[in-house]
Amino acid sequence: MRNFRVATIWGIPIKINISLLVFLPVLAWLIGSGTQIETYAGVVGALAGTELDLSVLRAGSTPWLIGTLAAVGLFASVTLHELGHAWAAMRYDLEVESITLWILGGLASFKQLPREWNRELAIAVAGPITSILTGVGCYAALLVLPDSAPVLLFVVGWLAVTNIILAVFNMLPAFPMDGGRVLRALLARSRPYASATRIAARVGTYFAILFAVFGVISFSPLLLLLALFIYGAASGESRTVALADLLEGLTVGDIARPTRLTVDADATVEELVDLMFAERATEFTVTQGGEVVGVVTVADFRELSTAQREADTVADLMLTDLPRLDAAMSAFDALVELDTNRATAALVESAEGTHVVSREDFSSAMEMRRLAQADGPF
Repeated sequence: MRNFRVATIWGIPIKINISLLVFLPVLAWLIGSGTQIETYAGVVGALAGTELDLSVLRAGSTPWLIGTLAAVGLFASVTLHELGHAWAAMRYDLEVESITLWILGGLASFKQLPREWNRELAIAVAGPITSILTGVGCYAALLVLPDSAPVLLFVVGWLAVTNIILAVFNMLPAFPMDGGRVLRALLARSRPYASATRIAARVGTYFAILFAVFGVISFSPLLLLLALFIYGAASGESRTVALADLLEGLTVGDIARPTRLTVDADATVEELVDLMFAERATEFTVTQGGEVVGVVTVADFRELSTAQREADTVADLMLTDLPRLDAAMSAFDALVELDTNRATAALVESAEGTHVVSREDFSSAMEMRRLAQADGPF
């Protein structure tokens, strides 16, 4: 979904997802209506050492004002929470690509997460610590606000309580939430990073199921959405770490294949079919004037009729918008590049010339590494 850049802090783009823009009015209504004001008025009054007049808080459009201020304040608090993660990461010279606010809170995107358990631990706890400090700051402000400003008292007091709840909730070991990352960091002290990730992801999956059950029982769409997010993110990160582990130490040049089987771009598809039968191969590199220009596979012409195969050339079918990668690029980064470009193959430039690498090559390399369990390329 679309994101809108609204600010830049410490060189980090702060973005708002469109889901948040849709959800903010709903959140404002939820806070300003129902039992929210009634429930929190007593708590805030106790914290402030005064009694809030419910009739004033419910009068006219005041509930909407309270809901709007509280909703905006909540996501400002979430931004501070994510900036806490970002500050800790930047202390380790890690690049923070962006912070995105969306319907379920905030996401700080890092170019690369550290594998050192102590660094991940520090980055993970920095967010909840920031939320606690924000809550304490709101409580301090609550003590100095005049009793003649009941709306402001309520909103600041509500934010004080909510930030503490936010910190506690985020420390649940539901990977990839902060508590789940803390769990992985602690597990990684005594076991391989991939193994620690698998265990933390499994715990996160259990929490996702728990959230889904409570979401159904309480008719809470947000809990169900959170359950789906945790389940998907935990599974996805577990797979990503497993892939990175299998490809560790490999460059894309180690995996790429020399362009041994080539076909000219001007050849007809029928000629290509004959060549595939002769060579017992289903994929060819396409050349034009001696230069590699693309890749063609059996899937590209499978649906063509006999007449089309005789009339069309390889140039009409080949994949040409392939990423061009340097042979020294790490294999994992190259695989990410393929995913980013939604490409099935890439051209790899090296001192020996242009080679080709496909998703099947990555799969074969990872299977060989898994079976051999070797530190070298294969």
